[in-house]
Amino acid sequence: MKTKHDMAFKKDEDLDVMTLWCYVHAAKKGGDIMAMQTKRATVYLDTELHKALRLKAVETSRSVSELVNYAVREALAEDADDIAVFEERIGEPLIAYDEMVKRLRKNGLI
Repeated sequence: MKTKHDMAFKKDEDLDVMTLWCYVHAAKKGGDIMAMQTKRATVYLDTELHKALRLKAVETSRSVSELVNYAVREALAEDADDIAVFEERIGEPLIAYDEMVKRLRKNGLI
């Protein structure tokens, strides 16, 4: 018997395109997959990365979309942390590269 998940895709190959459509959350909650607040995007991955990602999805009982969404969120969170650190240090004086190298040498670090 076909589920909502099965009907959302024309064929199994549609899942292999890595469309990043996080249908699992809606399906788990009995929601309408087509009405989710997600965007569909096609991403082309290296063949070996795609294989590893699919294997991890199976091993962790998570969808490929869930794994990709998590990875993107983590990368963006890291960027936000970096931006916050830059903003904290905005008042610090700038040091030229050659001056920094001289300091490192003077302090015996290089």
